[in-house]
Amino acid sequence: MRIYLIRHGRQCSRLCNVNVALCEKGYTQAALVGKRLIPAKIQAVYSSDLLRALETAQAANRYWKVEHFIRTELREISFGAMEGLSEAEISFRYKDFKIRQDRMEEDLPYPEGECAADVIRRAEPVFQEMAESGYERIAVVTHGGVIRSMAAHYLEIPLNKWRILGKDLENCGITELLWNEKKKSFILERFNDYAHLESHPELLRNAWAETEGWESV
Repeated sequence: MRIYLIRHGRQCSRLCNVNVALCEKGYTQAALVGKRLIPAKIQAVYSSDLLRALETAQAANRYWKVEHFIRTELREISFGAMEGLSEAEISFRYKDFKIRQDRMEEDLPYPEGECAADVIRRAEPVFQEMAESGYERIAVVTHGGVIRSMAAHYLEIPLNKWRILGKDLENCGITELLWNEKKKSFILERFNDYAHLESHPELLRNAWAETEGWESV
């Protein structure tokens, strides 16, 4: 069976991990990924309960019309004390943490938040649920921290290095996992595929991230 991990569409706030709706471009991204995966014949869609993932799943599912399962375990990694702050505030208040994080010497939890191992512990049972569901093709709308953590886990990359997997994942990019029944684990088939967005450069991160002074935390 195959799982198509989709990072949610662009949201309407640039504050850290706030639970807000998609912006107009986010809905466009969701429609494009929905159309892109029509040939995959998606049989079910899972999403986190955070609004940006929920709305992305609902918008994409207009093209698949399948059952939608909501799992809180698929929420974004907790940024703890950073949540609700701007990038400028984070850079000022948590300068020392960011320096330690960039060294990638340990699976460092965000201040009062989670590390990659925490995400894997809560999310992996849902991945096992999907593997045993009887479905052959599932779309999963989740978050960058979840996608990168789970990809590192299945690639058996040391978790202190999980952040080497894509500095910034594109909104509504696709990461595909193939279930290996013999090994009872997933194989990474593709990572951060955003070919469906390339004819719309205004939807890509490089069209807005620098001008808005935003970098991924």
